[in-house]
Amino acid sequence: IKDMEELKYLSKVNSTEDVKAFAEGDLEGLCRDIREYIIGGITENGGHLASNLGVVELTVAIHRVFDLPSDHLIFDVGHQCYTHKILTGRKEAFSTIRQRGGLSGFTKRSESEYDCFGAGHSSTSLSAAIGFAEADRISGKKCFSVAVVGDGAFSGGMIHEALNNLDTALPVVIILNENEMSISKNTGRFADLIAEIRSSKGYYKAKNSTRNVISSIPFIGKPLFRAVRKIKKSIKNKLYKSNYFENLGLYYLGPVGGNDVIRTERILAEAKNYGKACIVHVKTKKGKGYAPAEEYPDKYHGVSPKCANSGKERNFSAEAGEYLSRLADGDEKICAVTAAMKDGTGLSRFAEEHKDRFFDVGIAEEHALTFSAGLAADGMKPYFAVYSSFLQRGYDNLIHDIALQDLPVRILVDRAGLNSADGATHHGVFDVSFLSSVPGFDIYTPSTFSSLKRILKETADTDHPCAVRYPNGCDMPEIDCAFTYVSDFIRTDCDIKTKKRVIITYGRIAGEAMKAEKKLESCGIILLEKLTPYGKTAEILSALIGDDAEVLFLEEGIEGGSAGSELRKYITRFDYRTLAIGNPFVCNEVTDSIYSDYGIGDKEIIAAFGEKNG
Repeated sequence: IKDMEELKYLSKVNSTEDVKAFAEGDLEGLCRDIREYIIGGITENGGHLASNLGVVELTVAIHRVFDLPSDHLIFDVGHQCYTHKILTGRKEAFSTIRQRGGLSGFTKRSESEYDCFGAGHSSTSLSAAIGFAEADRISGKKCFSVAVVGDGAFSGGMIHEALNNLDTALPVVIILNENEMSISKNTGRFADLIAEIRSSKGYYKAKNSTRNVISSIPFIGKPLFRAVRKIKKSIKNKLYKSNYFENLGLYYLGPVGGNDVIRTERILAEAKNYGKACIVHVKTKKGKGYAPAEEYPDKYHGVSPKCANSGKERNFSAEAGEYLSRLADGDEKICAVTAAMKDGTGLSRFAEEHKDRFFDVGIAEEHALTFSAGLAADGMKPYFAVYSSFLQRGYDNLIHDIALQDLPVRILVDRAGLNSADGATHHGVFDVSFLSSVPGFDIYTPSTFSSLKRILKETADTDHPCAVRYPNGCDMPEIDCAFTYVSDFIRTDCDIKTKKRVIITYGRIAGEAMKAEKKLESCGIILLEKLTPYGKTAEILSALIGDDAEVLFLEEGIEGGSAGSELRKYITRFDYRTLAIGNPFVCNEVTDSIYSDYGIGDKEIIAAFGEKNG
């Protein structure tokens, strides 16, 4: 990581006021320093790289034009906020970003007054910005709400819902950051529309010419000014098409090169001077200033720490995607669906080999689920691969469009469980709870690659909706070595009937159970690879466990509505305790593992049995 003394310009910045004090001629140097600082820190410790390199100049310009934190700056998703953090008193802590106990990789209200609204998921910024603007109006504050929205976020429905609700008299500045990428390359009609607006040179020539003519007319009052603007719009519409935003009544500025800090500052100042709702269209380059990230922005969306594994080990996402592609070789009804996460969910191979059966619907999880339901209703076999924390966005679709009609949509729930680097916005700890509440959903929980493949093959012929949840990690072959099947989807590592203590668990946290088992007297483990229907699972468990056994149900999910609490409704022969996550939003301390951070590690398992850790 670059030493601060080597960064001539950045070393002078400790607040937004310091940013405002820079002469225009020094801004390029400041941006260069910030970019070097980010590259050094993220290539060393990991984090979101390409997106942050693309918005350095834009962020500097925003801090110079607007009065933060009185004005409200809201980043969509928030993963592109690194420059913002560096400029708002957090540069010394930047080396801790996305590390346990360090700075969040996203905006976070509890971290700084400059982070007015937290994020981690896409397309929420404009709704929040309108909320701030209306609150300011009610309380009589004269503040701006600034939403930085990537063009990829416009593939999400919430942005359009917010645009529909926006009172154009409000001081809301929407910065459309066009870089043609979300994580994967943007797809869909809105991406095409942005390209059309961008490429219409004649339109902008007409706009500029009209503006020059109007500006030469002496100002004789607001009524004439409004009339002149109407005439301008009428003339322009006859010559060239209006764009989407202007048709919604928004004042449109741009596009401008967002990596030119001086021009960007000037167009933002014009937007501020306008004082009402407007769109500022900027074009930035993802990965700007770092050649590998410029060439492959999708590959450098997020980078692993320097000390991390080289990437040769395969993870569950890649294994699921490639095996699904092999299944599709022999079954022409199998389709794969993603919500702008082709690479992240391991579907790249499927997309290449089965183009006509691969669908990237953009950042639109609700649509993806109902679209998959439509595929299933017409006889196809859809697999929707989605991060657990993003699946939360489609809860109504799970109920209304899939379960209620008993449609065989297969959901590949990626990143299930705790995900350390991304934090609370990406912890996949709610899916078992909310899926358990939906009638008719089969929930599979493979813990190894071998069980994942077996379950994917099994679900290809299902007639009911199902979810296959797996972690963000590599295989655990030690589980295959230690556990044997006692039923189709239940494994044990010993003769459970003979054990005084029994741990029931599922998923990757089995590794913590195995560590605790070694320190506990007369202990065995039951590993579930399918949770529902709970009644059937309860019958098998009741037959396996001895009468006098002390039982602990361990899970890497929230306590409320958990698998353990659901199974308790069906088990009457023995009692058991549960060890689950009480509050995934609060991490009380940083311990030796993320499991212990949330009270479900091997030491906590031992303590739950009344044993001392030693």
